[in-house]
Amino acid sequence: MADIKYYDVILKPVITEKSMAGMGEKKYTFLVHPEANKSQIKEAVQKMFEGVKVKKVNTINMDGKKKRRGMVVGRTAKTKKAMVWLTEDSKDIEIFAGL
Repeated sequence: MADIKYYDVILKPVITEKSMAGMGEKKYTFLVHPEANKSQIKEAVQKMFEGVKVKKVNTINMDGKKKRRGMVVGRTAKTKKAMVWLTEDSKDIEIFAGL
């Protein structure tokens, strides 16, 4: 397993209707490094966003989709998604504030 630093764990936020609806319940969704575990994700969120306390983390490994161009068939890259729940006394994450 690779040595992953906290700033390499979170790749980008997932911005969909379902993930935006969960923000009212302090539930945020991120695409994360495929080899990151739950404790690394929790540490990365708490270090990257000041005043945030993580209650729990759920992860999903997603296979790549099949894509084809003519007769050639391939797959897109595998990804990993993490849903992060914050505690009630935690601050909100600022990157989602303007959306």
